[in-house]
Amino acid sequence: FCHLPRIRHLSLLAISPRPQMPPKRKASSKRKASSSEEEEEEIKPKTKRTKVASSPSPESKQPTNKVLPVHISFPQKIPNTLRVVTWNISGLAASQKKGFKHYVEAENADILVLTETKVNNEPVDPVIKDRYPHCYWSISDTKGYSGTAILSKHKPISVTKTLPGHPDPSLVKGRIITLEFNSCYLIGTYVVNAGAGLKTLDAKKKWNEHFETYIRDLDKKKPVIWAGDLNVAPTELDLANPKTNWNKTAGYTEAETTAFKNVLNPPEDSDHPKFVDIWRNRHPTDKHYTYFSYRFNCRTKGIGWRLDMFVVSERIAERVKMCEIRDEIYGASDHCPVDFSYIGIPDHSDKKSAPKHGGIAQLGEQQTEALWFLKVPRSIRGAPIFGSFFAQHFI
Repeated sequence: FCHLPRIRHLSLLAISPRPQMPPKRKASSKRKASSSEEEEEEIKPKTKRTKVASSPSPESKQPTNKVLPVHISFPQKIPNTLRVVTWNISGLAASQKKGFKHYVEAENADILVLTETKVNNEPVDPVIKDRYPHCYWSISDTKGYSGTAILSKHKPISVTKTLPGHPDPSLVKGRIITLEFNSCYLIGTYVVNAGAGLKTLDAKKKWNEHFETYIRDLDKKKPVIWAGDLNVAPTELDLANPKTNWNKTAGYTEAETTAFKNVLNPPEDSDHPKFVDIWRNRHPTDKHYTYFSYRFNCRTKGIGWRLDMFVVSERIAERVKMCEIRDEIYGASDHCPVDFSYIGIPDHSDKKSAPKHGGIAQLGEQQTEALWFLKVPRSIRGAPIFGSFFAQHFI
């Protein structure tokens, strides 16, 4: 109610009684959502509205900036490693207006896995092409929807943009690219979303079924690095509000989390090798997220999901020297990039594929020269101790 001015004469109180305000109506526990709020994007997990604005959880400790920092710098790349980054850019055109190139130049990754590119044609961008001579785009038939790309300084042996056995090729387009290198496969995916109200959960189940078969078939030939927006929060540590989202929100249902767990840890009687969610493996108790909705001030409140990740064949997990969420890189997209450093150098038999911007093509040659200088007999290379060292560092 409104306060009365200070009263100097007590007699005024008798003349001017305090005005009575009508009784307050009880606040409704629920606010009717606007039409725009009801139309949650199918490609994003639904964010639950909190009753009271809260500070980020102490367990999160992530930055709360809403725009890309002006000054971006990162530690130097770990020697003899390949730096791979996966990033959901939420539309290339939109991201370019918000600092996409600024981050890409600062990061200087050897390979970029981009998801949700939303491009309708392969972009012709001299800046990207000069830095990444080998660019591969998977584009959806639906205009301005989904889209996956892998930009590489290193030329792969082969490129595939299909998911073998999947009955709906139109659903697959824009969602998967596989590059084959000498020592491994790299799969970039923008996995199908279960949709608002879980309306496309069946399509997600179908994708998961065929993808597990595919990744296991590849793993029989070479180790696999799987990167991208996997559209699943594997555990309750991977989203801010697990209880209110469980079996209600895309990305955190029993069907989705179980399918992901089956890839990592197949039944013992299956004889399938294991895979490792490498960031979670290195940060077993941390609650850090890669996606914060632009809506409801989620970034400031620390309400997010960890949807973007790297999964690797268990037998090469020790070759991963670093995997970190680039927490501060937010604003050019509603997702943060994930950075990954791996001991494994693609073959550069094609000299044209050698990178121009501080890549590691020279390292493959240096390693070959080092072996020649040592003049190690082949019989010794096969010995148990030296053989394992050789395999770990030079294959």
